[in-house]
Amino acid sequence: MKSVLAMFISFVALAANASELSDGALRQIRFDQKINAQIPLDATFRDETGKTALLGDYFGKKPVVLVLGYYGCPMLCTLVQNGLVETMQDLKSDIGNQFDVLDVSISPAETPQLAAAKKREYLRHYGRPGAAAGWHFLTGGEPAIRQLTDAVGFRSAYDPVIKQYAHPGGFIVLTPQGRVSRYFFGVNFNAQELHDALRDASANRSGSPVRQLFLLCFHYSPVTGKYGALVIGSVRAIGVATLLALAVFVARSWRVDHKLRS
Repeated sequence: MKSVLAMFISFVALAANASELSDGALRQIRFDQKINAQIPLDATFRDETGKTALLGDYFGKKPVVLVLGYYGCPMLCTLVQNGLVETMQDLKSDIGNQFDVLDVSISPAETPQLAAAKKREYLRHYGRPGAAAGWHFLTGGEPAIRQLTDAVGFRSAYDPVIKQYAHPGGFIVLTPQGRVSRYFFGVNFNAQELHDALRDASANRSGSPVRQLFLLCFHYSPVTGKYGALVIGSVRAIGVATLLALAVFVARSWRVDHKLRS
């Protein structure tokens, strides 16, 4: 919790670039929940080795965790990935055995070399043997990316001024047939909920739409105040949660100490 709060505070302090995106454009950046939607299995991408592959090559036997973002992302993508890896470390099931993970870049400019570097980084972070066979990092052209993002309701926008994407944070659990089963939003995830989602997806069951928490991977201007309310609101919410957790800890410690003295 403290590390997430610190990263958000750093994000607010350092985000001083102006944006070309209008307020209207930013309001369109979201995750539309398209439960039971079919992803385009015939869409063509490249894996981290540069080999051409169809999305359908990664489906058929196991549920798949789909992560959309971009490998050069300086902010939210890292928080989402780290949160996902930490959650997967708490699962008894393993990547490559009970489920697979598919990271897909939303930037057509990114290369398999960058994807391969990210794969090495997160395999080290995950730390379980055999994961490489079930964790894939893809890049592709604009048509294939748009096909996939449209199918799952992932809405983003590119700002040419700061050369970054504005996009929501989270990931999607897909069935072995490539249908949307459940969405997860934010940067911190519950291992039991992920376990249940993977179990349901494996049985070709779809969940219900969940409440959305949107965090934009994007700079804002502290001079004009544009987009600041969203980021500051997130920081305040996390700060309040941290203070509440601290209060609970202090109260419990006082009770224990009082009982020992009685």
